[in-house]
Amino acid sequence: MSTLPGQVRLSWQDPVTGEQRTPLLTCPITLGREFACMPVELHGQRVARIVLNSSQVSRYHTLIEWVQGHIRITDQNSSNGTWINGVLQTSCHISSGDLLKIGPYEITLMFTLDGRGLPTAEASEQSIIQVPEPANPVPEEPAATPINILPPAFQAHQLVVQDLHATQLPVEEIDYLAVGAGLGSFIWVDFLRICGVAVQQIRALGIEDRPYARYQRLCLNSQIPAHERLRSNSDSCPDNIWGWPGYALREAWHEFNKGNMNPALQYLWQVFAEPTFAQTYTPRSGNVFASIDREAIRIGWPQIYRFGRVRAIRQTQDGRYAIAYSPGRKQTAFVVARHVHLATGYPVLQFLPDLKAYREQTHDFKSVVNAYEDHRHVYETLERQGGTVLLRGRGIVASRILQRLYEARQRQPNISVLHLMRSPKPQGNRFGKAQRLVENHFEFQPFNWPKACWGGTLREELEQATPEQRTNLLADWGGTTTADRRDWKRFVQQGVDQGWYQITFGEVTQVVPNTQARPTTYIQEKGLRGEVKLEADFIIDATGLDSKVKASPLLNDLVTHYNLPLNPAGRFAVANDFELLEMRNHYGRLYAAGAITFGGPHAAVDSFLGLQYAALCAVDGLVAARAPNLQRLNGLNSLRQWLKWVQNQTP
Repeated sequence: MSTLPGQVRLSWQDPVTGEQRTPLLTCPITLGREFACMPVELHGQRVARIVLNSSQVSRYHTLIEWVQGHIRITDQNSSNGTWINGVLQTSCHISSGDLLKIGPYEITLMFTLDGRGLPTAEASEQSIIQVPEPANPVPEEPAATPINILPPAFQAHQLVVQDLHATQLPVEEIDYLAVGAGLGSFIWVDFLRICGVAVQQIRALGIEDRPYARYQRLCLNSQIPAHERLRSNSDSCPDNIWGWPGYALREAWHEFNKGNMNPALQYLWQVFAEPTFAQTYTPRSGNVFASIDREAIRIGWPQIYRFGRVRAIRQTQDGRYAIAYSPGRKQTAFVVARHVHLATGYPVLQFLPDLKAYREQTHDFKSVVNAYEDHRHVYETLERQGGTVLLRGRGIVASRILQRLYEARQRQPNISVLHLMRSPKPQGNRFGKAQRLVENHFEFQPFNWPKACWGGTLREELEQATPEQRTNLLADWGGTTTADRRDWKRFVQQGVDQGWYQITFGEVTQVVPNTQARPTTYIQEKGLRGEVKLEADFIIDATGLDSKVKASPLLNDLVTHYNLPLNPAGRFAVANDFELLEMRNHYGRLYAAGAITFGGPHAAVDSFLGLQYAALCAVDGLVAARAPNLQRLNGLNSLRQWLKWVQNQTP
């Protein structure tokens, strides 16, 4: 498909949601923070106006126009400037493939001057695959949707509880219900138990009895086994709402008891000196999961948990919520609850469209894999016979994959890595006077958000901001970053120096099998001087997870049925205590937590501490609403409950 002179494809990853944007626009094109501040027409031509949500972007920042056979970009006296390929520019001609940087946005510009076609862009809906299920899931009818197995009563806006009993299907009535039964649900239930709610008053619905099971599986698939460390903090303890003793003190005590003084002192030094004088402490995944097992038994999680795929949620006429779920194949049951907590996690994996198309066309699920899928065969094959891996994505998961490939090279030196990035990263994102470190095009930060986002000034600023201001702040604070670990930096630099690790930049035009059935990636480099061919034995997509609410059949049904608003990031619009206000039903309350609330009052919603903060806010809201048998955790009660935690006694 040919393009007209003056047409430009802009390609960037949204720094807030991580979604890929690839509009094909006709010049003139303007970019800025406020739609109304950019001109509607220039020289009699309609202007394509692109809004970039960041305080580092001026109201009318940059103009892209077609001038005498060239594409020209002109800064509009912006506060932070317009950068082309890492150089500050006021006005200049640009070449196809150039990188435009405006605030936290890095935009690749692709165009032709002679009408030749540009690489096609795939729809984002085609770039998702289902999150891996348990190894032996309960069989399910192929075309099941959240509503097609439910009684007619679930078509109502508010249903009558007696109508559920009339179906002769199992109905349980309860005070508190956690939907998801993952870490978010577990933490909320933990708060309820500590605040006085009995086991008999709580249920948690999900498809795995261990609350960390899905998270653990994603960790293992992305090469984080039990002895490796998570990107978390010492006092972010899902098993311990007080955060003390933290993981560092527990690990130090364990080493001290074994007579290993040096590592014990090292862990203590890290938490006291991080991040200025020591590398930030992070806990081992195995220790985290073992501590959750202990707390699960203490609070009675095995009695609270029920297996079931949740199908739909409806308000009832008596001020509660009815939840339909499937406890087995072609079975339906109901729970009626006064208060409901939604923490369903990430519904789908992000999968690059060209790689998904390759798998669909070739049915080759071994050579092209997602980092969150089980792909152990890749490393086993490489360790036996060597080979080349093409890695895509450069965040935390890509770094962990690189470490695993480095470890494989210790056994088989004939392994090389091609790292394909869309564009260079000459400098890190900046907010105020702070700027992130960049090395070898990786942007480093101890955690995925600045630490003040969890409980400091940035958290307060976000809570007080309007939805538009929140979008701007999240764009400035966030973006893809890698944990600031010395060993990862060393692996990358060693690979660059020795030549087994190479970084290349470009836009993918297609991925096809070569004559040896190896996946071959064709990319368009700067200047459109022809395609470059990258051959590899394996391609690993490490671009991450997708938390859009409408990607989940359950959540999409809820949004559609009650016409619920979504925030600018496409997630639930929640209040500061994480309640879905539009779902309030007399005394009944419905709360949400985790990735499905991103873009709201808290930045780090999918972190351990973020889930704890959301649970704390929700429980405080329930206390204010005089929820049954729920007591505020004052100083004396908190001390008493902490002592029970220390002695492993039931709350």
